[in-house]
Amino acid sequence: MNVLLISTYELGHQPLGIAAPAAALSERGHDVRLLDLAIDDWDQTLVDWADRVAISVPMHTATRLAREIASRVDRPLAGFGLYAGMCSDFATTLVSRDPVSAVVGWIDDDPTVKVPMPVPAREQLPAPDQYAHLLRDGERFPIAYVEASQGCVHRCRHCPVPVVYDGRIRITDVETVLADVEQQVNDGARHVTFGDPDFFNGVHHARRVVEAVHAAYPLITFDCTVKVEHILRDESIWPWMAEHGCLFVISAFESVNDAILTELDKGHTAADGARAIAILRAAGIEPRPTWLPFTPWSTADDIRAILDFVAEHDLIGNVDPVQFSIRLLVPEGSLLVGRIEGLGEWNPESLSYGWTSPIDQLAHEFAAVVERGADDPAGDVFNALRALVELPAVDTASITDAPRLSESWFCCAEPTAAQLRAV
Repeated sequence: MNVLLISTYELGHQPLGIAAPAAALSERGHDVRLLDLAIDDWDQTLVDWADRVAISVPMHTATRLAREIASRVDRPLAGFGLYAGMCSDFATTLVSRDPVSAVVGWIDDDPTVKVPMPVPAREQLPAPDQYAHLLRDGERFPIAYVEASQGCVHRCRHCPVPVVYDGRIRITDVETVLADVEQQVNDGARHVTFGDPDFFNGVHHARRVVEAVHAAYPLITFDCTVKVEHILRDESIWPWMAEHGCLFVISAFESVNDAILTELDKGHTAADGARAIAILRAAGIEPRPTWLPFTPWSTADDIRAILDFVAEHDLIGNVDPVQFSIRLLVPEGSLLVGRIEGLGEWNPESLSYGWTSPIDQLAHEFAAVVERGADDPAGDVFNALRALVELPAVDTASITDAPRLSESWFCCAEPTAAQLRAV
């Protein structure tokens, strides 16, 4: 069968979401083509060639963009990935903790099939140097993107992962992860992003993966995503992580209001966040917090508190400005349904249940400042946001140029006008 797999957006990295099922389908004798609309132009001839088309929808932004292109596909169409359940109005929905097997099962008309995680087939995709880069010490380095596990053992109420995985994880064997790193390094990658929802869900597995990658490529650096509570739980491991190439850790701080953190069931407090920063920096690793400023429980004072926390902990250069504009999404099946007073109807266009807040206008203003300032220095955008909530500007002349990735957008952000135009 001729199969077209489409990716609309994967946070600026080469899309694992279509590379993995491409490998499994090819092994079963199908002819597979890949189209990454983050880099490639729309190609209607590929749709005309295909017998079936599947779109990867691993996150909110990708799914919003998928809706924009679905009407151009006149072939059987499926959506697969974390947000597949929210595509029922325009595609067959392949909701599964094992999206590779789900795609293979749909193509083979066998929903019971189980496929081991393959080494992703990346040959048809643009080279790593066309995607996001590591920015470090004034230089740019192409990155590899891999996942050592899927799912999460936690059930943070605002997160879409528990809706599908329900507190479970699936481990990818070390040899498969290493082989995927190898092919991307051979294509020019010099840094690895471990994209697991939480790299320390299986901390012993994570350690084995890091050991294997470092043994094979001792000069390769990496980053990963780890919950605040896991940073604290495994405090002693961070010097070892730094020795093995860890440059920075992304961690979902979300808020500095402990009552809001409890509503979200985050498992940490604001004081824990401050301690996590100190632990990482003591090991020579930079923290990169992500935030959820605008929730049904947030006030303008909560927004000010986040901005002050970032300034006080020398994090202005560590936080992509889009983080200050994130507004809570309540997807289908969310653990927050029933917990938010006055929750509105499901909106398939926005992929969220509606809710309102007295600071909604402030949220719109923050989003506008962030999008207009996408190419401006982070310190300038930070001070522009502080002005909106009547906080004094801070001195940004000494902002630390912390290592980061060149892609600054976020999985839970609304698509920009530029992203919508691109598809």
